[in-house]
Amino acid sequence: MALPVDGSRDESERTDDVGSYRVTCMDFIRDISADYLAWVDRYSLPAEEDARRRAEIASTIRRTSDWIARVAQTIRAVDVVMNDGIQKMAEATAGRPFQIGVFVNGASGYTAARPGVISVGVKAAGRDGRLTSLGFHFKRDRFRLESTARAFLDESALPGGAYGLMDAALRLDATACAPRDVISFTVTVNELDAQGQVLDKRGVSTLVHVT
Repeated sequence: MALPVDGSRDESERTDDVGSYRVTCMDFIRDISADYLAWVDRYSLPAEEDARRRAEIASTIRRTSDWIARVAQTIRAVDVVMNDGIQKMAEATAGRPFQIGVFVNGASGYTAARPGVISVGVKAAGRDGRLTSLGFHFKRDRFRLESTARAFLDESALPGGAYGLMDAALRLDATACAPRDVISFTVTVNELDAQGQVLDKRGVSTLVHVT
């Protein structure tokens, strides 16, 4: 789930005060977290898993608010960071039934990189020896990506097939970015059964501060 942002809309139609927009969006992140916590309530999870998901949602509120306050310099950047936080709360609410991690410069979740082609590491392992493969975030879109400047995940040479232990390298093209731009992207991984059918899938969202 992500709050849609109309990229064709002029920013001045909302506000031209970045400071007040930051406050509005930090309040929104706190408010919408109640909806995700309500879903965790409905799941009636074992105590340890319940606590894990709640802690991750709480951490996302803190980190997203911090990035909105310190990193985002424009209204568009605030939108990118806010939507990333919403994605992360949705992912925390759903949980991670199999191992999956996405890394930029050895960091996950909240990362930094210089302009250029950025290496993205994707690691995953299925439950009980099941295989994993790269999936699609939407029906025709392999990745979700929002940014303050042109950026894209290169799909021309994606690792294919299924992995017992996935250790894949993706290329995030940020050559058009400059310091203070921000990029949010989501990589989706499938867990497969012995016949190659998708049993489950999960996405992991990553925020990149271009430095």
